Amino acid sequence: MLELFPKDQTNFSPSIPDGEVNYFPSFLSTNEADILFAKLLATTPWQSDSITVYGKTYDQPRLTSLHAIDETSYSYSNITMQPNPMTPVLSAILKKIETYSKHSFNAVLLNLYRDGKDSNGWHADNEKELGKNPVIASISLGQERFFHLKHRTIKEERFKLKLAHGSLLLMSGSLQHHWLHQIPKTTRPLEPRINLTFRALQ
Repeated sequence: MLELFPKDQTNFSPSIPDGEVNYFPSFLSTNEADILFAKLLATTPWQSDSITVYGKTYDQPRLTSLHAIDETSYSYSNITMQPNPMTPVLSAILKKIETYSKHSFNAVLLNLYRDGKDSNGWHADNEKELGKNPVIASISLGQERFFHLKHRTIKEERFKLKLAHGSLLLMSGSLQHHWLHQIPKTTRPLEPRINLTFRALQ
């Protein structure tokens, strides 16, 4: 699997088929990212949900929290989440992302990966609540983790990138229809990571 992005901390927009990916490794300063990570870790109402796969029920291998401007729910993997209010901290980062990306969002799903055993398997953010070609803005805080991408039909199109503390990843165009992505498990000892995925619920 190829590493998609260069190792130096520069903005990068790779040329890939069927979608767009834009990576901004220094979207937040180290100090901003440190403060945001600590505040979200301590104050977010984290929850643990169960998922059913092939008739078997498991605890989802991460903690989550949905926040939205309105009361629109969000469903994925047979889980329906009811939103918490958008906090001042989340509203501030939402405004910063909207100004930077020129896209509008009304909800954010937070994921807490407590260690290397926590993960998010192959999936696409293509739920009906997200519309036809959703734009997903993903902020990474804390432990760097590898993010994998693979095309649904072009087998040689497989990439990975290491998401830096304070980075922003934008996924847009038809990407969610043609690509899958994951945060895989690892046996290496890792510190916690928080991921904020801003989206526009319909």
